[in-house]
Formats: sequence, structure tokens, C-alpha cells
Amino acid sequence: MGSVQIVTTILAAAITAVAVWLAVRAVMQMTAVIRLGQPDPSRFGDKASRTRTMLAETAGHTRMLRWSVVGAAHWFVMVGFIVLSLLVLEAYFEVVSPTGGLPLIGGWALYGLVTEWIGILGIVGIVVLIAIRLANRPTKAGRRSRFTGSTMWQGYFVEAVVLAVLIMGFLIRGFKVATDHFEYPTWATPLSHAVGSALPDWESGVSVAALIKIAISMTWLIVISLNVTMGVAWHRFLAFPNIFFKRKPGAAGSGLGPLRPMMSDGKPLDFEEADPEKDQFGVAQVEQFTWKGLLDFSTCTECGRCQSQCPAWNTGKPLSPKLLVLSLRDHAYAKAPYLLAGGGKDLTGEEKATAAQLAHVDVLALAEAEKPLIGDAEAGGVIDPDVLWSCTTCGACVEQCPVDIEHVDHIVDMRRYQVLIESSFPSEAGVMLRNLENKGNPWGAPQNTREDWTKGLDFEVPRVGEVDDFEYLFWVGCAGAFEDRAKKTTRAVATLLNEAGVSFAILGEGETCSGDPARRIGNEFVFQMLAQQNVETLNEAFSGREKAKRKIVATCPHCFNTLGNEYGQLGGEFEVVHHTQLLAHLVATGKLTPVQPVDGGVTYHDPCYLGRHNRVFTPPREVLGSALGAGEITEMPRNSERSFCCGAGGARMWMEERIGKRINVDRVEEAMSTGAKTIAVGCPFCSTMLTDGVNGKGAGEQVEVVDVASVLLRSVRPEQARGAEEGEPVGS
Repeated sequence: MGSVQIVTTILAAAITAVAVWLAVRAVMQMTAVIRLGQPDPSRFGDKASRTRTMLAETAGHTRMLRWSVVGAAHWFVMVGFIVLSLLVLEAYFEVVSPTGGLPLIGGWALYGLVTEWIGILGIVGIVVLIAIRLANRPTKAGRRSRFTGSTMWQGYFVEAVVLAVLIMGFLIRGFKVATDHFEYPTWATPLSHAVGSALPDWESGVSVAALIKIAISMTWLIVISLNVTMGVAWHRFLAFPNIFFKRKPGAAGSGLGPLRPMMSDGKPLDFEEADPEKDQFGVAQVEQFTWKGLLDFSTCTECGRCQSQCPAWNTGKPLSPKLLVLSLRDHAYAKAPYLLAGGGKDLTGEEKATAAQLAHVDVLALAEAEKPLIGDAEAGGVIDPDVLWSCTTCGACVEQCPVDIEHVDHIVDMRRYQVLIESSFPSEAGVMLRNLENKGNPWGAPQNTREDWTKGLDFEVPRVGEVDDFEYLFWVGCAGAFEDRAKKTTRAVATLLNEAGVSFAILGEGETCSGDPARRIGNEFVFQMLAQQNVETLNEAFSGREKAKRKIVATCPHCFNTLGNEYGQLGGEFEVVHHTQLLAHLVATGKLTPVQPVDGGVTYHDPCYLGRHNRVFTPPREVLGSALGAGEITEMPRNSERSFCCGAGGARMWMEERIGKRINVDRVEEAMSTGAKTIAVGCPFCSTMLTDGVNGKGAGEQVEVVDVASVLLRSVRPEQARGAEEGEPVGS
């Protein structure tokens, strides 16, 4: 060992020791913070499925590749980071000796070939990612950049380190080539040989370059260890457990579809026995999130995919799912010293720690502990109320997140505390909640008018109880029963089912609101009240039937989602289909036959709770395709998984939109830009919002918003369509 190698070995050992010590300390700190969260036993089941999902999303990059260029570049960088870690290990042998290398596999040509091309493609990948970050860097006028609010120096630092480490790898190999110590053939390592041909015959260059590579790698480890909230780096390690512990292993979106039940101490809250002084009602303090929530916050990469897709952010609202998660993350880690010392408020608001326990806690942590989780800037709140109430729960953030953060669940948990304990929510939503409690529907319409939509039809609509032998229970929903535009859809669906010979029945006055708006706004108590009533009614209607024969068809995606995905939490197990699914089946089996193609261009708007939340994308398009004949659907730029919200979800249907541009107007402008004269929908909320948007644009006479069922009826029975939609008596 020469003098150069003695120096490089000592320096490499010293910086590595410091880095490893700091990394261990950082991991222990992060683990301690995450363990502060509430228990969540549901995350540990079905380990085989969880493992498959984790491997598919990491090794297969199934979510990242939805953005093909970024996904491909990131895959090569990720593989480079994992595989080329062996080359960092090899550098420790090379600082000791210029001829050093990994034992066993060090001279294997295949190993040289694989690492060579992973290094080449890794360099290409990281250069692409750097270019994308630079092209999308935030500017004063560029509020819509997905990187707005991200800690940009951290991103640049990580990308620079990756590029430098990859370059140093080829430089080490180049010096080995130049000094004739390289064991791999030219065909396997062409770039290394090309670099070596340009370098001098300097044997110590191998050890010096290896030291620089180690120093760069360990500097990276030191920096991230001193910045435990540096998600852009830590996600390389945390993404694996965060994906493994996602709420629904194997599902497309972990936090899509049903909401988590309201939990206290890891168990669903029983409202008959719940006590606000003993049981947790929603989330009022950051430590009241589950440990998985705190892991979510720690894992955020600050990539801003969620932000780029969020309808609130894109229309000038204060909500960014990314910034919300980052605020919660920073608050959790800033407050952690106080919590780890035993501090915290019990459910009555009393301090749990003694003065002696808190005596040595940093003053900044104590100040952080005094911040309200929800509150405006003047009150020092972590999350502004306007951020919380801007969410439509559309799920675009969850759909796009590459590490399976469950934004919607966290937002609704905070809403639950605000509504149930603080009684703090937009005032106009109070009318909706009172109507749900007193009238069983958000509009406050009389219950005895639930069947008025049946008037004028030329066939009898059977009621449950009057007939026992029916295949489908037709869940009409509040909008379908009371809202004039939605009644057209209800009548069209009933007419089509009758035409197809499908036996169905309705509950009529026995039906009440599914509870979706109450649950999404955070009033779990009202949801449970309505849902339990409906579950009892439905179980009685399906008495004696097995689940496969307890079929429900719903026209509202919110009812469809609630009945099919959430009533099971309360003992209601049903097979629920959306009307577009059933109509597509009836057309495909020849029970409904379109005879007259519908004229004019048609574009289809994917409802969030039908598409993203429940993956129903194809059936509505199949129905429209059959009705259009030779015509084609003109897709909007944002469609299917990336469809833009109408603005009504998350109980926003009953809240004023006072900040920024109206979401429905943004969507209508996109729909009208296609040139289509008909905007087809599959949701009564979407119908209302988009119709209002069209009328607001003064285009009500040029552009029509109509449900998929009505489009099909115009093609199947054009002579009946007008009467079925308008409620006029019609002949067969």
C-alpha cells in the first residue's frame, strides 16, 4: 500500500464512520416520530399481496410509468442507485489498492456489462430528470408548476450527487483501463474503455477517484441525515414500507373508494358508546394521525404530481395536497422533541407531561406544540381552514402519488374533528346537514315526493314489498328523486330497464340519503345514522338472499361508492353496479338495440367517484359508442384516470366556491374546446355542475349536458326519449 492509498483509506474510513453514525441516529429519530402515531392494525394483513404490490410498484414502476418519460428516466436512476451501490462498495477496495475489486463477482464479464449499461442509462436518466426539473422550476408567474413549494435545493442536490457518483464510477474504471488493471473486455464496457483511452497512466488515480466517489456518497448520507424531513432523498428507503402498508394492497389507489372508518385507539368508533373525553373524534393534533399517516408525511418526495392534478390548486384555491402533506410533516418533526419527552394534550385538553419532563425541551419545539393544527395564519395554524375545505375528495392526488400517500383520508380525518367537536365548517353546509338529519335528503324535500319522478311513465314502476321477485333494486338516490335534471336520468334508466325486460323495484319513500355528503364533510355521526337505517331497509328488502343475488343499480356514483364500498363496514353486503355498467351489459347481450345514431359530437366527462375511485371507465364509453353508431367520442385532454373534477365532491356541492376560478367552469371550457355539442355524464352532481358551467358561459343553447342513459334512450327509442326525460305521458 502506497502513501496515497494510506491517505485515501484513512479519509474514506473517517467520512464513512461519521456518515454511518449520523444515518443511524437519523433512522432512530424518524422511527421514534412515526411510532408516535396512533395504532392501525389493519395494515398488517395479507402480507403476500402487499409484497407483490410493493415489488410491482417499485421494481415495475407501475405508477411512475403513468408519466412515461419521467417514469422511464426514474426507473434507470432507481436501478442505478440500487445496483451501483455495489460499485460504491467496490470503491472501498479501490482506495486501498488500485487493483482492488469486489470478491467473487468482481472479474465477471456479465457483471461488468450490466453495471456499465446501468451506469450509462442512469446518466441519461438523471440528465433527463434534471432537465425536467429545470423546465418546470417555479417562477413568480408560474403558480401551476408542480414543483411550486418544493424545497428545490434538495432536489438539485440529490440529482447532482447521483450524476457525480455515476461519472466518478466511469472515471475509476477509466483509470483502471489506462493503467491496464481493468478486468472487463471492451465489448462489455465500451464507455469505460473510451474514458480510459483519454486518461493518463496514473495508478493512484484509481484510489483518488474512488475516494472522491466515497466522499460524494457519504456527503449525501450526511446531508440527508441532518435533514430528516428531506423526503426527496429519504423516499428511496421509505417508499418500500409505505407502499407495503398501503390501505388496499393490490388496488390501483390505496386511499380511493371507501373512506377509513372513524378510528380511536386503532378500533372503529362505536357512536353508541363513544365519549369525546375518552375517544378520539377525528384528528386535532398531528400525533393523532396513525403511524401510517406519519409515515406518509415522511415519505413525500415533493414531486408535485398530486399538485399538478388537483382541481383546487389548478383553479387558484389554497389547497395543494403536496403542501398540505409537507406542512404536516414539518410540524410533526418540529413538535417531536416535545412529544418524545412525554408532552401532549389528552382528549380533554389537559397537558399530560409534568414541568420536569418538559424542562429540557427546546423552546422551538414547545412553541410548535402550541400551534393549532387547523387555524388561519394569524392564529398560527398549521393548516388553514380554506385549505381543508377546498378539497373535493376527487382522489386525483391519491391516483397520481408514486408512493401511495393517502391524502383524502387525512383531510377527512381533520374535517371530522372540526365538524363533530369544533362545529367549525362552512356555514352553508349546515343547511345541508340539518336537511339530512330532519328530511333524509340534502335538499330538504318532502319524503312523500320521492316517487314523483314515476308520474307520466307508461309502465308501472314496482315497489319493494309489492313484488318479491326482482333482479335489481333500483337505488334512485336523492338527486335522482328530487333534482329536476337528475330526474331525467332516473326516468331514462327506468325506461331502458323496462324496455330490456329487466325486473327491478324501488324503495320509494323507504329510501333515504346514502350519507355520502355527511361522511365526506366529516360528520360521521350523521353518516352512521343514515347508513344504518338504509342497511336495515336493504337487508330487509333482500331478506333470505345470498350476496350474489342482492343486486343494486345506482345512477349516482356517490351512492354507488357508498353502498358498494362503505356499507360493508356496517353489515350491508351488496352487489352494486352503476347504471352505465348495467346498460353496457344489456347492449352487449342484445337486450337493448340502438336503432338511430345520435347526431352531433359527444365528449364524455368521467365522474371522479365512478372513474378514479371505482375504476369504471369503459362501460360508459361502450354505451355512448353504441348510441353514436359510426361516430366517435371526442375525448377531453384530461380523461379517465386524469379526469378533471366537476367541483361537487367532498360535499362541495353544498358549499360556495368563493376563492379562485370555479372548478366547473374550468372543466366546461375544456369540454367545449373539443367542439362537441353534447357533454355526456354519468353522475347527477356532474350534470348539475357542468350545466351551470355551460349556462355561465352563455352556451346553453349550443352545448347540452346529458346523462349517458339519456343518450342511449334517444338511440334505442327515439320516440320515447323526450317523454321519458321530461315526464310527459308517452306511448310505447
